[in-house]
Amino acid sequence: MQVYEAMPLRFAVTFDYRCPFACNLHEHLADALEAGADWSVRFIPFSLGQAHVREGEPDVWDNPDADTGIVAMQVGIAVRDHFPDRFLHVHRGLFHARHREGRPIKDPDVVRAVLAEQGLDPDEVWAHLEDGSALRTIRSEHETAVARHKVWGVPTIIAGEQAVFIRLMNGSDGDPARSQAIVERLVGLIQDWPELNEFKHTSLAC
Repeated sequence: MQVYEAMPLRFAVTFDYRCPFACNLHEHLADALEAGADWSVRFIPFSLGQAHVREGEPDVWDNPDADTGIVAMQVGIAVRDHFPDRFLHVHRGLFHARHREGRPIKDPDVVRAVLAEQGLDPDEVWAHLEDGSALRTIRSEHETAVARHKVWGVPTIIAGEQAVFIRLMNGSDGDPARSQAIVERLVGLIQDWPELNEFKHTSLAC
């Protein structure tokens, strides 16, 4: 009898560290992945600053100093691409610094502190900001998400050719099995029920 191994769940998720709903979803992702969830996940940067650039204004890529989220995002991408074993720790750390601790992640000193807290040498990571490579990667992946999947916000889950903007009201409660179930339910809806276009409560129970 031939035995077929189950393929890992494959999907991508956009992020911008300024978004509280991205924080909630990415907490679930990090907890489940660290506990061994059999997923192949691509973390895609999506600049909310660029998404809100008005006609005639410079792109974020051309004026990064004016954007409050681009430093943290560049650091996240530099760690993703060059220090992948520390990515989930730094990723969670940057979200927590902004949304759980109220620290200003537009401040390079705050972002450098997060790197040090997660066991990385800030100078080694910063080299990928100074040479412009992290910003170029963000621009390329942001623009690809917009062109290919019409992405307009975070967090958006991309599964196959389906892309869906998600809002979870709560982050992880420390139970990775629950986090895994939540994410797999979301991805399952996207993959198996593309007819569902919008599902939104008229009021909040919490």
